[in-house]
Amino acid sequence: MSTESRRASMPEYKPMNVVKRHSVAMHPGDSWHLAHWYEAPREDPAVPEVYTYTDAISYAPGAEVSFHTSTTAASWTLQVWRDGAAPTLVHEATDVPGRFVPMPAQAWRDGCGWPVSHRWRLPEDLPSGFYRVASTCTAETGASFLQHHFFVVTPVDPAPRDRFLLILPTSTWLAYNDWGGANAYDGIDGPDRNQFSPVLSIERPWTRGLVWLPPGAPRLCDPQLRRAWDAPRYPTKEWAFTNGFAQYFASAGWAQFDRHFAVWAERSGYAFDMITQTDLHYRPEILQRYATAVIVGHDEYWTAQMRHAVDAFVEGGGRLARFAGNYLWQVRLEDDGRRQVCYKARAHAEDPVRGTGDAKLLTGAWEDPAIGWPGATTMGVNGLQGVYASWGGLVPRSSRGFTVYRPGHWAFAGTEASYGDVIGGEAGIFGYEVDGLDYTFRRGLPYPTGDDGAPPSIEILALAPAVRVEEEHRGEGFRYYLGNGRANSMTKLVPPGTPDGDKDPQRYGSGVIVSMPRGRGEVFTAGSCEWVMGLARGDFCTQQITRNVLDRFLGRAPR
Repeated sequence: MSTESRRASMPEYKPMNVVKRHSVAMHPGDSWHLAHWYEAPREDPAVPEVYTYTDAISYAPGAEVSFHTSTTAASWTLQVWRDGAAPTLVHEATDVPGRFVPMPAQAWRDGCGWPVSHRWRLPEDLPSGFYRVASTCTAETGASFLQHHFFVVTPVDPAPRDRFLLILPTSTWLAYNDWGGANAYDGIDGPDRNQFSPVLSIERPWTRGLVWLPPGAPRLCDPQLRRAWDAPRYPTKEWAFTNGFAQYFASAGWAQFDRHFAVWAERSGYAFDMITQTDLHYRPEILQRYATAVIVGHDEYWTAQMRHAVDAFVEGGGRLARFAGNYLWQVRLEDDGRRQVCYKARAHAEDPVRGTGDAKLLTGAWEDPAIGWPGATTMGVNGLQGVYASWGGLVPRSSRGFTVYRPGHWAFAGTEASYGDVIGGEAGIFGYEVDGLDYTFRRGLPYPTGDDGAPPSIEILALAPAVRVEEEHRGEGFRYYLGNGRANSMTKLVPPGTPDGDKDPQRYGSGVIVSMPRGRGEVFTAGSCEWVMGLARGDFCTQQITRNVLDRFLGRAPR
């Protein structure tokens, strides 16, 4: 293992970021990346740096926030900003005394256990929202180091009116946070130090790029269509490696997804409060105070308790708007939410609940027969029926948008959309991970088959193709990130009617926009992580559909 210092020029600062690399053995048939790199402190007393995390992921107004820090600087500065369309500084502490504490060997799993460096009692009237924590220190040379963390302030209004509740998919953010060495995808866990970690702690910093990104940071989806026989490119990996950011910075997090929606919603005149998925798990009563809940971005990991809370909310008359993709894995939260557990494809061999009375809490895919709770019963879509599009070798020349099949639905009011139109293609709203359904066409219209557990009440409004693995073509200089060999990393299901010998019955999938009544409530899902790009890039149809959904669910007159 080697340690490498990297410097990236940003508008606000010149960080001195550390990236450690660990080689990963190649296996026959593999064609993805050869190395895992991750952020970790240098722990060099000659190089000032500062890392901070909070003792919880969210707080109610009036609560005390404890900041835990390790720094090689003699002193450092802490700032807390309420983020959004107009970021506002709400707290600052300067010349905080520095103290260095080593990073534990398995910080990703066990947390850092650093001492409290600063405490702040939140004002009783502090509004709900996303609060970005900026920790900085400066070397004698003038070079500065900046690290970002966050916490969420939860709402206290017992009867909110004309505002929705934004549920942040923080379980997905945690799954991608590899600060210290490992996340739910790659890492230095396991006896050979080459495995992902099934247990992840929140008591550590967030890796660079999940909370804040500089303007111009790339996205996973290709900005333009590849020509025939152009080699596949993965711009975010190249940019991250060059600039000292997390290799998964583009896959999840506030900076890449949710912030775009929050900024658009604020500028569009919508009022909303905010909670984390940890709040949804432990304090579901917050959700019940609202008529409308919204989820955006990359939304991959949920607990059973979270699903029960949302199901009860919709059954009782609540409206759920989900502009997000990749609803796939069941997780468990432990130690009051300080740890998240997900064994994924290793669950049947390693998850401690297998073969016990809690076997339904197995941390695998929702559609796994051992769990038997298709995501479509809650969200109207299934993760394993969708997955990848519009990047690398994963449908690289797609339309980048959804093809409309039911333009008469209320969601398309005011868009002038017609049957067969592609919406959001120029903005690239279809990717990088999407949710789909098993469907069939009758008289030119798509209908769910129900073979994947999807309820018959689901109405498919628009769709486009997706895949689970890259189509590998042997061009000169070609190298794939996922490739065909990566297909085994997911739980495989065999839908009814699958021909004998079909080794990968879900190689091909879809991304869908659906509407689903349930009980006294309603669910609308635009099953794509990149839907937020239609808002950020000013796409007319994406914005109008989003307004139609929010206004209908909030009881407003259509605009």
